[in-house]
Amino acid sequence: MDARIKLIDVAAFLDRIERHGQTDDYRFDALKNAITELQSDEIGRVKRILDLLSDQSTEPIAEASIQGAFGAPKVVN
Repeated sequence: MDARIKLIDVAAFLDRIERHGQTDDYRFDALKNAITELQSDEIGRVKRILDLLSDQSTEPIAEASIQGAFGAPKVVN
């Protein structure tokens, strides 16, 4: 079952993050929030999870420091 394999991959990723003491990474929190949303009984989980993991900013930045994405928006408190 394809979903089973993906779930095991996510569990392995979380274990690696915790094993290496990187739980203070904002992407770890974003993924855990997405997992919480995954457990919702309401239709629309895909959109809500994509929104959680997507940059919602509307203004372009002047210059990118990298080519690529971080996997989750960095929330500034």
